[in-house]
Amino acid sequence: MKIILISNRAEKVRTLSLNSWAKGLLSVLLLGIPVATGTLLGVKIADGRWELLVENNISEMQHELVLQQQEVDSARDEASRTLTAMTVKLADMRSRLIRLDALGERLTQIARLEDGEFNFSDTPGIGGPEGSPLQRSISAISVQPELTAIFDKLDRKLENRESQLQILTSMMSDSRLRKEQTVAGRPITKGWMSSSYGMRSDPFHGEQRWHAGVDFAGKKGSEIVAVASGVVTWSGKRSGYGDMVEINHGDGFVTRYGHNDENLVTLGSIVKKGQQIARMGSSGRSTGPHVHFEVFKNGRTVDPASYIHKTHR
Repeated sequence: MKIILISNRAEKVRTLSLNSWAKGLLSVLLLGIPVATGTLLGVKIADGRWELLVENNISEMQHELVLQQQEVDSARDEASRTLTAMTVKLADMRSRLIRLDALGERLTQIARLEDGEFNFSDTPGIGGPEGSPLQRSISAISVQPELTAIFDKLDRKLENRESQLQILTSMMSDSRLRKEQTVAGRPITKGWMSSSYGMRSDPFHGEQRWHAGVDFAGKKGSEIVAVASGVVTWSGKRSGYGDMVEINHGDGFVTRYGHNDENLVTLGSIVKKGQQIARMGSSGRSTGPHVHFEVFKNGRTVDPASYIHKTHR
């Protein structure tokens, strides 16, 4: 193998002859340097990519850890809020139960129910086929069994008390209705009884005559009140009674209020017990301001005295 060297001066040319060893060395140099350079560059590039990959993985792991920590913190906060809410609810349920107990006992006293008729401290007798359990808002929350048992117990007590209050309210309504419809009391707010029920001397001619009611004397214009609730079946003039009001109270009872100076209710009106229905006067067959009061039971007059002094429990 020969190598020709040419200098800047064209007139000088040198020729080198290489043996086999020189050829091998030159080949190694010419081929090895690029290969080595390429290998080094490849290793550097690979190292850079690997470092980048590792850095990316570490960054992703750190991000995942941050997210998981946020989830744990959020779950802890939610659990804390839930526990606080449940504690508040538990306190509220207990206070409601105390109020219901106090209210029930007070209503029992106000109603003046007979002994043994109603006991608010006892669980009312109820029943029926088993249905679907009541869905409670706390059922979806994971809580300790003891806390769940407390809520269930308070829920049952509240349901019992509410049921008892409904029963008591119904009983009071029935009692109030019976009281309103029961004929009892005086038909006046001021005055005195001037004539009783039965035979008496007629004030106009002195002969014995049947008096089908009682008379209450007083000042002209004094209040005349209904002795029970009912419906007005007469309001106007009637022979012998003058201006009269008649009220049907149901259950066969009817009351009449005669000799009025003025009627304050009209036919068909619904009146309540104690409501003013007329003003005392002396209309009709009368000797002075008074109200003639009659009580009918099943179409026949009865002595009003037993109803005047009657009280309703």
